[in-house]
Amino acid sequence: MKKDTSEQSVEQSEVGLSLDELIRRGARDLIQKAIEVEVQQLLAEYENVRMLGGQRTVVRNGHLPAREVLTAVGNVEVRVPKVRDRSGGGVKFNSALVPPYVRRSARVSAALPWLYLKGISTGDMREALTVLLGEQARGLSPNVVSRLKAEWAAEYAHWMKRDLAASRYVYWWADGVHASLRGEDDARQCLLVIIGVKLDGTKELVAICDGHRESKESWLDLLRDLKARGLEVGPRLAVGDGALGFWAALDEIYPETGRQRCWVHKTANVLNALPKSLQAKAKAQLHEIWMAPTRSSAIDAFNRFVQTYRAKYPKAADKLVTDRDALVAFYDFPAEHWIHLRTTNPIESTFATVRHRTTRTKNCVSRATFLGLAFKLVQEAEKSWRRIRGHERIAELMDGVVFKDGEPEENEEQEQQRHAA
Repeated sequence: MKKDTSEQSVEQSEVGLSLDELIRRGARDLIQKAIEVEVQQLLAEYENVRMLGGQRTVVRNGHLPAREVLTAVGNVEVRVPKVRDRSGGGVKFNSALVPPYVRRSARVSAALPWLYLKGISTGDMREALTVLLGEQARGLSPNVVSRLKAEWAAEYAHWMKRDLAASRYVYWWADGVHASLRGEDDARQCLLVIIGVKLDGTKELVAICDGHRESKESWLDLLRDLKARGLEVGPRLAVGDGALGFWAALDEIYPETGRQRCWVHKTANVLNALPKSLQAKAKAQLHEIWMAPTRSSAIDAFNRFVQTYRAKYPKAADKLVTDRDALVAFYDFPAEHWIHLRTTNPIESTFATVRHRTTRTKNCVSRATFLGLAFKLVQEAEKSWRRIRGHERIAELMDGVVFKDGEPEENEEQEQQRHAA
């Protein structure tokens, strides 16, 4: 059987094209098909809306002028259809995939704050993206990047004023993220970050702002602002490091919230007080504490560690003893959640690019620029965050079920019923 002549002509037209050109052509076809689906959905929505003569009210009306959109595979030309509302009702078609005036894909836009935070200055941004995307990236002039940074700062400012009256969090991770980037007053920037777990188990950025050395006053300003915007009730448990400023502010604004110290930070603090020759062994002993299946076995391992090191290395033992209760608070919560409650890893992993920022960019940045960049970085990371394990146990926890060693504890009535059965 012979191939259709149209298929043969397509194949012939693709002969001699480079791989990049073929990829761009495929991307263009996929985008065009997706836009076509969008416009068909809009037309179907108004299919039964008719004029007096029976004609359809909303109909296709050609295309907007073709425009190029910068994507990860280079410039791709798209043609967005137009629709006409014969009734004058103002129905318009705006593609969600390629909104009006968009000239860059979300993936390229997401790369810009990441590149900047990795040390690529505004002037070098175009060169960096040209390596990745080819000559098509030359439209990203320093002025364009500067405008983008201003947009990110404005987005951040609007986000920090959002209403939180309907928000409720089960857990918080809180940390101060220090960066090598200099601010306008020549001080090193410090970000105060809170990431929360909602009632459905999904993670969400709660707050991000700049602070002065993680002081109590800085954390108080942040927590007061959250409460003023409607967040009347704090989380059931907050996870953080040893920054006294956060815990002091939390006790004042949300005293009902429990404390859980981050085991990664605590382990580092304890090991720093021990000789290097003992650190590997001590780390394994600390691991036995927070990986114990029950609180009692964790306390036994805790006491063994203290007895082993207190005589010769009292500073290491004292660093552990002073926070004993806060280090084992997670045992009063569902066992499925323990993996999330022992450390502040969600913040650590998200802000790795900020912490490890290179020293290439020597110039200081404005407060608004820095906060806007960090905000956009977290926004992109947020898209890949997953719900916590055992999220179905959150309902039990919020309904007042008491957990002991990670399991629901039977009340007296339940125990009597079980024995009667």
